[in-house]
Amino acid sequence: MNQSIDNNRPPYLILSILMIGAFISFLNSTFLNVALPSIMKELDVDTATVQWLSTSYMLINGILIPTTAFLIQKFSVRRLFLVAMSLFTAGTIIAGFAGYFPILLAGRMVQASGSAIMMPLLMNVMLVSFPVAKRGSAMGIFGLILMFAPAIGPTLSGWIVEHYDWRMLFHFIAPIALIILTIGFFLLKDKKDKVAMKLDLFSVVLSTIGFGGLLYGFSSAGTKGWSSPVVYGTIIIGALSLVWFILRQSKLEVPMLNFSVFKYPMFSLASIITVVLNMALFSGFLLIPIYAQTILGISPMETGLMMLPGALLNAFMSPVTGKLFDKFGGRGLAILGLAVVAATTFSFSHLSFDTSYTTLMILHAARMFGMSMVMMPVSTNGLNQLPPQFYPHGTAMNNTLNQVSGAIGTALLITIMSTRESSIAGQLTAEVAGQPTAEMQQQIMLESMLGGINFAFLVSTFIVIVALILAFFIKRSTPAIVTDPRNNRPE
Repeated sequence: MNQSIDNNRPPYLILSILMIGAFISFLNSTFLNVALPSIMKELDVDTATVQWLSTSYMLINGILIPTTAFLIQKFSVRRLFLVAMSLFTAGTIIAGFAGYFPILLAGRMVQASGSAIMMPLLMNVMLVSFPVAKRGSAMGIFGLILMFAPAIGPTLSGWIVEHYDWRMLFHFIAPIALIILTIGFFLLKDKKDKVAMKLDLFSVVLSTIGFGGLLYGFSSAGTKGWSSPVVYGTIIIGALSLVWFILRQSKLEVPMLNFSVFKYPMFSLASIITVVLNMALFSGFLLIPIYAQTILGISPMETGLMMLPGALLNAFMSPVTGKLFDKFGGRGLAILGLAVVAATTFSFSHLSFDTSYTTLMILHAARMFGMSMVMMPVSTNGLNQLPPQFYPHGTAMNNTLNQVSGAIGTALLITIMSTRESSIAGQLTAEVAGQPTAEMQQQIMLESMLGGINFAFLVSTFIVIVALILAFFIKRSTPAIVTDPRNNRPE
């Protein structure tokens, strides 16, 4: 990849700088959610509008991540890092001083464009820096950074919003980002020989419409409903553009995103398991806060604290599972982890009005413990089978699939919950003799919502079981050898 990374000793300086940069960009992904009500009030926008601060961040990531495979091959780590951190820092400063919602949204989107480059860049450097035998431990440390930042994000931002103005969320991050950018400018010295590669602009357009359409369509389904022309229209346009994009990549001599990575069975299997699990896991991230705050009446801050032990456990288990992966491989870890996730998800399908705060905390922590044994080992095992020249494409594909499956999972579970909720509400209303009182209507609403949440968790359990069955087919992988580079055919 470059002179600094081609030697036998891993480039710890480069990795340290990249990890610190990645930490604050990951932290930022969950930092703003707690502040949305305050932003709505001060900037006078409604819920549907303010949600764009989260949706646009995901959209920009989904659109830009597929281009990172090309960028990583074309430019040095130093140049990409400086561009990514400059964009992230500029977006943070713009958002921090925004007096109008469109300016705040623009700042958030500039932030996201920097974050989108940072994630695949760090993963790719880690893959080329460590041999397969030590890669699990290295990726475990990466997982700690990946999981720990979003874990503390809601709690930290909740404390800041409670004591200061929401703009402090950006003013807090901006100086840290500037310091990291300055350190990177002076300390990153890697060079890269000039690479004669040109970006196919039509592929960029197709990728943007394809992934952007799918992400926007599925993200909007929860609020607009599946019958909305905006929802099914953007999903259809996105799907057609994506098919066209894939066909075009197969014909290009130097594809922007090489779908030949799916010729490697362990990478394909890892991708399927990750997508399926991502869809199921959003049930916890989405439904537990709704249940805790609406059904049990717990405050947002208390909800964040309730979910914090699980998030921290998931983060600190990452290096441990990395070492276990190096020693035993990913199959046993994935089977055990998915069994735990399936059992705890099924337990969440039996929530009641009397479920205690402690029970929720323990179940969520156990679920996150199971998750820690799956995501990073499965992904690393899949990437291990790819030849080194496919690493940029593999990391870009992984990150893109995470974005898309997250959006699909959210939309699917919101739909399942809402449909079941409406059905139960209709049944309960029909059982009431005469016109229900306001108190009865409130009780019907709570009972039907509880039924919808439980049913969504039950569906999630079956989705996790699909991933569990697939995990039995995992085999320990080693890098394949490409005997025909032109056709990217493995030996």
